[in-house]
Amino acid sequence: MLILVTGLTGAGKTTYCREFSKKQISKRYSIDDWMKALYWQDMPKEPDMNWFIENQKWYTDRIQRCEDLITKEIVELMQSEITILLDLGFTSVEHRKKYIELAQREDCEVEIHYIDVPRDVRWERVQKRNTEKAETYSMIVTKEMFDYIEEIFEDFAVDEKAIIKIIKS
Repeated sequence: MLILVTGLTGAGKTTYCREFSKKQISKRYSIDDWMKALYWQDMPKEPDMNWFIENQKWYTDRIQRCEDLITKEIVELMQSEITILLDLGFTSVEHRKKYIELAQREDCEVEIHYIDVPRDVRWERVQKRNTEKAETYSMIVTKEMFDYIEEIFEDFAVDEKAIIKIIKS
């Protein structure tokens, strides 16, 4: 089974995946982990929104390289009994559709797990993560970055609603 884990910033996607993996045999892929391991050293210590805007191509090219490698790995795993958790953001219908169609081509069951948390709770979590820099911390998320993701997140398409599981956290 392939599970696309989605939710807005601070919803607890990574935490959800880690907890899920404690209960069920699974393999988790988080874009933050890959980007942090491979490319964070090439970024400013605390990149701000302007840096992301000015370096959007640099950033998105690297995300795409990570996703290409992740995709190769998950195709191999789709034939196993292992549940695959993808924590790749999935802010757009197109991005989610790419992986839904991949699963369908590979005859693999697919679900979307949407972590639904009120905006104010998520912002509090982000501020706490920014301060504590604990296990799920990758970088400072400013209010501007937080608001940007709020604006670009696309609601679920009709065909996605048939495979969505809403997780209240």
